Formats: sequence, structure tokens, C-alpha cells
Amino acid sequence: MSVVTRTIGEQIVDPKLYADDTAYRTLFAELRRSDPLHLVDVEGFEPFWAVTKHADIREVELNADVFINRPRGMLQSIADTERIKQAQGGSRLMADTIVSMDGEDHKLYRGLTRDWFLPGNVKKLEGRIRELANEFIDVMESRGGSCDFLKDVAQWYPLRVITMILGIPESDEPKILQLAQESFGFSDPDIAKEDAMKVRFQSMQQFFEYFTKVAEDRRANPRDDLASLIANGTIRGEPMGTFETLSYYVIVASAGHDTTSSSISGGLLALIENPDELAKLRADPALIKVAVEEIFRWVSPVKHFFRTATRDYELRGKTVKAGESLMLCYPSANFDEDVFDAPEKFRADRVPNPHLAFGGQGPHHCLGQPLARLEVRVFFEELLRRIDDISLTGKPAAVEASFVSGLKTLPVAFRSRQLV
Repeated sequence: MSVVTRTIGEQIVDPKLYADDTAYRTLFAELRRSDPLHLVDVEGFEPFWAVTKHADIREVELNADVFINRPRGMLQSIADTERIKQAQGGSRLMADTIVSMDGEDHKLYRGLTRDWFLPGNVKKLEGRIRELANEFIDVMESRGGSCDFLKDVAQWYPLRVITMILGIPESDEPKILQLAQESFGFSDPDIAKEDAMKVRFQSMQQFFEYFTKVAEDRRANPRDDLASLIANGTIRGEPMGTFETLSYYVIVASAGHDTTSSSISGGLLALIENPDELAKLRADPALIKVAVEEIFRWVSPVKHFFRTATRDYELRGKTVKAGESLMLCYPSANFDEDVFDAPEKFRADRVPNPHLAFGGQGPHHCLGQPLARLEVRVFFEELLRRIDDISLTGKPAAVEASFVSGLKTLPVAFRSRQLV
């Protein structure tokens, strides 16, 4: 029997790689050593540079005038790109969003909700978020000592936070969760059981239909919530267009909880697999705030974004030519040996921790990171206060997706702590 050896590029474009932490980390560790700016030229895909080093990703992010989002935001095949273009002949369902905007447009649209996510404003939500954390730990305890932590707890808690700030009914959460999972995980056979791109189109269509009703309601009956702010938002003194409004909702509703869910479930798995680090947090709960940063580094739920060069640029001793694209490989940067001491070890007390899980310090860094940090910190503070002896009861599984992904199952057993 012959064994077919796949090229590095063929592995990088394969969604299955991103569901296997060991394979991913091994491949990218070798790239960082031997070819840190690697040209990927695979049949069926437009060529691109895989950027694997922390310093290089920061350089690209900070030079936002040279490296822009348009026209290529994420990894997808030539065939899928063509299908998207054809679909856009009659709609803008898959067109540019705030995530793919550049320059002044990006600054203005981002500024619409910026104040909502400032640390000071997010801090005001801590009491309610702590209540929600305990509500979902109640759900966990109601399972009788074992549960699928991802499906029963981690995917619902951050979603409840998002629906709270948007002002969306809790009864709509299952639908939003389904659409978000299909939007990000459409390449996973357990999520898209038919044509993956068809599932992606359909989920976006249903998202738009749902938020059309939300926007109409908030324009007629504005409230003190984020949904009202988006529905009535103005850019350059004019109301936002229909597409821009709806896509804004989709980004907040999907990305706003999916990455946090992945961080919480992936963080718990890391603590289970590193009991000495878990013991540190139990001995000193104040350390949880530090451990949250290690969780984000370790999990890195956003696997990449693309940038395209507007002019020739020298990077890592190679020339990236105008019009060529770069894949910013964030999990690789977060395991860069030049930045992190023993990056392959999960250290709850790792300081400093300049991870890039939220992007670099350029204009596109994650707007919602103060909220994500608060959610993860509060959840683990309450979880470790109430739960003891957490262990695996089966093999965890991860989503097969190259853009945004995390665990899709995490079976655990646990014992509730007797609180005085």
C-alpha cells in the first residue's frame, strides 16, 4: 500500500488540520523554524503567503495602509469564491462587512459601537454576567455529575450575554446558535451535512431575515440596547444601509459568542489536562485573571485572517508583491518560541503574555475583547468556586474549520463543592 505525502500547503488548506491541535502545532513549529513566510500554491486555491511568526503578523497588522482586508478576507477555494460572486449578482449576503472594511470606512463603522465595548462600560455588566455564569453552572449541576460541557454550558453562556446586550429574546437563542455554527463551521461534516457552501448561504439568508425584523422593531420602538443603536446608527450623517445594518448584527451575534464559547471550553480542557495549573487557580483565585490570557493564547479560536498587499513589501527577507495575499496564522504566532518561553506548556501564571488571539495592535484588533475577557474570567471564578474534581469521560472533538473554530464536544464528569 502506497502512502501519499501531502505538501505543507495541502495541509494548511485542509479544514481537518484545525481540528487537530497536535498536527497543527507540529506543522507550524516546523514552518517557524525552516520557512516562516511560506508560499502556499495549491491546486484549487489562489496562492498566498502563510505568515507564521509573531513579529511578522504584528508588522502586517500595524501597517494597515499597506496590507488591507479587501478583496480576500479568509481562506476559501477558487470555486467557492466564484460561487460567492455569482450569488452576489442578486444579493450582498456574502459581500463586505465591517470585518473586511479598511481605512476611514472601517473606522467609522467600528466607531458606531466602540463605546459599548469600552472596558469601563463592560465593567458595568459584571454583576449580571456573574449571575448568568451561575445560572449555567446550575444547568451543569442539574446534569447529575456529568455532561457535555460544550453542548450543555459553554456554547449557551456567552450566547446569553450577547442576546442580553442586544435585547433579543432568550427563546431565539437556539436559532441564533444554529446559524452561527453553520456560518463558521460549514466545512465540518457534522455541521453541514450537505453542500457546505449552500449551508453557508442559507445560514446568512436566515440571519438577514431574522435581523431585518429586529431592525424594523428597534426603529419603531427604540430601547436602551445594542440592537437599537445599530438599527438607528448613522455614518457620515446618513442612516446605515440595509446590508451594512444587517451584517453588523450578524457579526455581533455570531462572532460575539462563538469565540468566547471556544475559549471557555478549550480553557477547561487545558486545565483538566494540566492539573497542576488547575491547582494553582484553586489555591489562588486571584490568578484567574492572569490565566484567562493563557487560555486565549492556548485556544486561539480565530485561526486566521487574510491581508492583501497594496504595494511591494519586504517581509522576513522575501518580497511580497502588490496584489499578493497573506494568511495571518494566529495560533502559530501564539506558540512562537521567540516570544513565549516553553510555548507548548500551558502555564496559568504566564507573565508576560503578548498573545495575538485578538489580533495585533492595529486598527482591526477585536472590538469585543474587554467583554470576552470579563466573560471568561467571571465564568472560571464561579466554576472553580462551585465545582471540584473535573475530569474527561470521553475524547473531546473539535470543529473542522480553518477560519474560526473550537471544540464541538467536551464530555466531563465533576463533583459539586459543598459551599458554606
